[in-house]
Amino acid sequence: MTFDPQTELEKPFGSYPDLIAYWGRDRPDRIALDDGTESLSWGAVSALVERIALQLQRDGLQKGQAVAILGTTSVRYALAYLAAVRAGGCAAPLTTSATPGQLNAMIRDSGAMHLFVDAAKLADLSGEELPPLKHVMLEDIYDWMAEEGALPEDKGCTAADPFNIIYSSGTTGTPKGIVHSRGMRWRHAAVGPNGGYGEPEQKSLIATPLYSNTTLALVMPTLAYGGSLYMMPKFDVGQYLQIAAHEQITHTMLVPVQYKRLMEYDRFDDFDLSSFQIKYCTSAPFSADLKAEVVRRWPGALIEIYSMTEGGVVCLLHAHKYPDKLHTVGQPAPGSEVFTIDEQGNRLPQGNIGELVGRSPTMMSGYQNQPAKTAEASWYDTDGSRWQRMGDIGRVDEDGFVELVGRAKDMIISGGFNIYPIDLEAVLLQHPAVDEAAVIGMPSERWGETPVGFVTLKETVDTDAVLSDTNARLGKTQRLSALYAIGEMPRSHIGKLLKTDLRDIAARMEQNA
Repeated sequence: MTFDPQTELEKPFGSYPDLIAYWGRDRPDRIALDDGTESLSWGAVSALVERIALQLQRDGLQKGQAVAILGTTSVRYALAYLAAVRAGGCAAPLTTSATPGQLNAMIRDSGAMHLFVDAAKLADLSGEELPPLKHVMLEDIYDWMAEEGALPEDKGCTAADPFNIIYSSGTTGTPKGIVHSRGMRWRHAAVGPNGGYGEPEQKSLIATPLYSNTTLALVMPTLAYGGSLYMMPKFDVGQYLQIAAHEQITHTMLVPVQYKRLMEYDRFDDFDLSSFQIKYCTSAPFSADLKAEVVRRWPGALIEIYSMTEGGVVCLLHAHKYPDKLHTVGQPAPGSEVFTIDEQGNRLPQGNIGELVGRSPTMMSGYQNQPAKTAEASWYDTDGSRWQRMGDIGRVDEDGFVELVGRAKDMIISGGFNIYPIDLEAVLLQHPAVDEAAVIGMPSERWGETPVGFVTLKETVDTDAVLSDTNARLGKTQRLSALYAIGEMPRSHIGKLLKTDLRDIAARMEQNA
């Protein structure tokens, strides 16, 4: 039977590896993967994935078993990922910013027997007593793989079998392993023209790590539809713009801090970016002003995606279409639902502020080896159906757009009053000298918690004056007890603000005061 990728992608479930094999036959000479150092055609990618997958099976990889991957984003990293899935296993990409102890815990939690690792990251594991593993250096993967022409066994994987385990970017303790099924990834990848994919000449550029679900949101559909994927091992503004202009990139996924740095680059307008069709953004708060500037200065559509690695609701904001809704994260995508609940877990009427709860076709299967944590992150309807607690406080407006108020865990309770850091941060950002702002709650003997602010500055200014000006415009219960100027906000590799680090900084500041 002739394999038709378009018909296949319209099915409720299909084989992702079969798509990779098809594009290898259909467009063998078109670029599939390029990391700036190594570039492979679709024909080469398809053949190499088969050979790596076969060697994994020969080495004893069992159906559904994890294959750990630790390294900098590269062509060979992507090959290991695809081969793990082709072999019937699942990919377990590890967070490169994790501590050696956390990496060891993730490897053990995943149950992996193989670890694909590059030389730089292997050094990070020195001194750790790892479980029994077969180490494969990514630099040597072509010498390790099976002989040319041999094919791996088809393990007959179903929609319920695991595709990957994504480890959360927790800054303390062991990150939780978020299991995505093959069915979930199929629904995620097979989004088609409605999601902005399916163009025969699509060229996507990523500049965030391959271990992040943010990155996979663009990677998986690009490859499913036979596009070309350009990868940056490390984000650099000038290099990003050079690649985008030279390769005539059509799609990209960036986090808000990357958009900010691009907009601030003094040569941004010198580059020809007219080839862009869609720019995506996710993972962190994206200010309305920055969205408006990107829409104004950068050709192509701008779509903000709101969701989480665990799943839950998926909201899309077509920023270029809704200039009056830039303060929101958009409306639920087809198949997604969202509402709010109160502190007792009761469903609230539309328009009421509460904790967001949602569901979609792209929900996780659960946390690896942690059923209690899975239940804790869930909300169950009267019919027993599971919804994902999004961890955010927000409201759904009269048009169905979702407006975020703040993270549930970041809400400050001071003197019995609920304080949302986002409100205080917005006032700080009104000061002309403030570039970035963040507010956290710190312990207080008098109030239980008290809000403390951090800013990065555009110019030298007296922070006491900024604090006084800000507090004059805040309600009495909202006022900041302290304000600190720092050189740079602490962020993860995908641009998430690390408020845990800010709390450590605040504690040190208090001790030295």
